[in-house]
Amino acid sequence: MRKNLLALAALSLSVSYSSVAVAQHSGAMTLEEGADKVLTADTLAWDFVEGITTEVGPRQAGTEAEQRGRDWAVKWLRQNGFENVADEPFMMETWVPGALASAEITSPFPQPFEVTPLGGSASTGTDGIEAEVVYFKTIAELSAAPEGSLKGKIAYISHSMTPTQDGSQYGFAGPARWVGASIAQSKGAVASVIKSIGTDKHRNPHTGGTRVVDDMIPAGALSIPDALNLERMFARAGDRPITMKLVLTPQNRGMTQSGNVVGEIVGRDPSLPPVLLACHIDSWWNGTGAFDDGAGCGIISAAALHVSHTGQPLRTIRVLMAGAEEVGLFGSIAYSKAHIDEPIAVAFESDFGADRIWRFESNFRDTNPDLHAELAASVARFGVANSTIVASGGADINIARDQKTAIIDLQQDGTRYFDLHHTPDDTLDKIDIVQLRQNVAVWTQIAGILANYEGSIQGEVAQ
Repeated sequence: MRKNLLALAALSLSVSYSSVAVAQHSGAMTLEEGADKVLTADTLAWDFVEGITTEVGPRQAGTEAEQRGRDWAVKWLRQNGFENVADEPFMMETWVPGALASAEITSPFPQPFEVTPLGGSASTGTDGIEAEVVYFKTIAELSAAPEGSLKGKIAYISHSMTPTQDGSQYGFAGPARWVGASIAQSKGAVASVIKSIGTDKHRNPHTGGTRVVDDMIPAGALSIPDALNLERMFARAGDRPITMKLVLTPQNRGMTQSGNVVGEIVGRDPSLPPVLLACHIDSWWNGTGAFDDGAGCGIISAAALHVSHTGQPLRTIRVLMAGAEEVGLFGSIAYSKAHIDEPIAVAFESDFGADRIWRFESNFRDTNPDLHAELAASVARFGVANSTIVASGGADINIARDQKTAIIDLQQDGTRYFDLHHTPDDTLDKIDIVQLRQNVAVWTQIAGILANYEGSIQGEVAQ
């Protein structure tokens, strides 16, 4: 493996990058020198994520806290030299978690559990709901339950998620959260609780959105240790029913304003379609949104600035900090709707924490192989592997999919991401500055090449 990485690194040195011409034109350092310097010297990404988590904290979509986060980001972008900075508003249905969240086994083994509401959950009212719990090991078991079989009962849905570098277990376990409550409601349940979609063993429940249906029921997530305890209870209860009292008091506030924060490093030829770098500015209420996704916004903004330090790029680099991503991708949808007639050249997103990037993917490997190879070779020295996987892009770049344009995925190491995801543990101290800087270096290298690429990126993408 080491020999392969060294060979790729050597290959990267032999590629003639567009940044060299930019550096000669401006007298600045080359793109490669700039990206390499980031590994030891970048403070911009840390400055962003430290600042927004310290001065703003949690940024629940559609609330005053999210507005403060956008205001903070607008100020930061302007102070750091971005142009055309704006907060582009849109309206959204707004849900908030409420003040009360508790779960208690009342029989046959009385004890309290840690629970958090899922986004979109209905309220139990302050008096709560007490009912028998029915155990489903998987979402498939719940789906197979007879119609009406859960009338008056609480459904509990488990899963067997494990840590993976690529985060692929999220797709396996996620449906328990994404659709569990709506399926339970269709079977007659009065409420549902799930084993948190995560990989930690802390007594921190993981929140996240769930599909909302008519006559929505209360829906919560138990901490993983409590969920495991509940499963042990079922194993020894025999024929005795297990009953739970659940209290969740979320509220729907109706339509409120959210927004997308944008800013630009303006290129030498603004008529060319820009390079779009994306993240999301909102977070859930129960953590400070450091990993998800303050780090991503710091990474993309720092990378855009570092490219500019090597000379004004040919194309404009636009950063998009989407609002209201966590609760339904509202910002990404609103941005695409507002800008659909403004072509972009290529888009990519950072929204998987702050641990090192290990794999490069594009959706133009076959249709623009020279560009794909140049990009892949350029980041081999940072320990990033090439891939034949076709990039599909993150949640915040709907516009790229809608325009059927070029997409890149810079895959981060997700081994510990789901220990922190949507929990109170999503805090600044979990960020490793060395790995954060590696992200910025990779993004700087890729964004710089693309921003100085003279050919057609968009037109080469397979439809």
